[in-house]
Amino acid sequence: MTVQKYKEIHLVNRPEGIPTNDDFKFVEKEIPTPGENEVLLKTLYLSVDPYMRGRMRDIKSYIPPFQLNEALVGGVLAEVVESRSDLFEKGDIVSNNLSWSEYNVANAAKLQKVDPTAASITAHLSVLGLTGLTAYFGLLDIAKPQAGETVVVSGAAGAVGSIVGQLAKIKGARAVGIAGSDDKIDYLINELGFDAAVNYKKDSFKEDLIAALPDGVDVYFDNVGGDISDAVMNELNKHARVTVCGAISSYNSVDGDVGPRIQGQFIKTSAMMKGFTLGDYAKDLPTGVVALTQWLQEGKLKYDETIVEGFENTPDAFLGLFKGTNLGKQLVKVADPEFAKL
Repeated sequence: MTVQKYKEIHLVNRPEGIPTNDDFKFVEKEIPTPGENEVLLKTLYLSVDPYMRGRMRDIKSYIPPFQLNEALVGGVLAEVVESRSDLFEKGDIVSNNLSWSEYNVANAAKLQKVDPTAASITAHLSVLGLTGLTAYFGLLDIAKPQAGETVVVSGAAGAVGSIVGQLAKIKGARAVGIAGSDDKIDYLINELGFDAAVNYKKDSFKEDLIAALPDGVDVYFDNVGGDISDAVMNELNKHARVTVCGAISSYNSVDGDVGPRIQGQFIKTSAMMKGFTLGDYAKDLPTGVVALTQWLQEGKLKYDETIVEGFENTPDAFLGLFKGTNLGKQLVKVADPEFAKL
């Protein structure tokens, strides 16, 4: 290899409020040599996800916080450029949670091999990866939508929400999306087949939401929290199910999140609310991948990606998540493969 050095992205400050570029630092290092049962990986794509904002806080959570002055970690699609393992050879494409780095050395046993013939390789960071699986288990295992029911999803034009609505349609339910622009509303209805969609940035949001829900809400898949979810909670039907996947509206809050007390509403409707993370389904992930792959190949699932070019633009891609600039999955393209034949 002619390249001897690479860069990785460190977290150097714990952001107060919305992160800025000053919270990140590019650090140059020597490319390491893999040891026994390890592989050297060249990063092709990085996954940029809202949950990573929570890991920038030094608080107890379901996953440890990022450490200051160390590389951030997220979903990575990479090419094996050197292998000291029987599990992989040069040119194999793999995915895993790895450092935000141009190169990584990893234990081969912890990597997932990507089949480049099943779908575009980037699908393994979106519809066939963390986001698609989050939608699959959060909706189908927790909420269990039935044919004829109404499923509402916030953040509906994002990577998870867009899959949730399509899965609801596959199960025969009515899908109603909430998103933040008229272009996204048009996309949800005319491209993804949602039955209705509402722009939460309009002054008429609450009235528009009620109009889109003539039969109330049987399932709410919540990616956002905040005022949007407060409005949906008022429309819950008897025995409604609420899946809590994310709360992006509060991720950059300095003063904490304050809202209505919802216990009375849940008592009146005998509704159920459950939060989850994908780690709860670690043993079942292969089942989800098989189902999602089949629906994708049958043309029942569509997915979109917003791809930013260049490793140096990774922080900007991350910050864009909180401005709603992405449609579908936010990715950063770092490099083209050297050896893989895709």
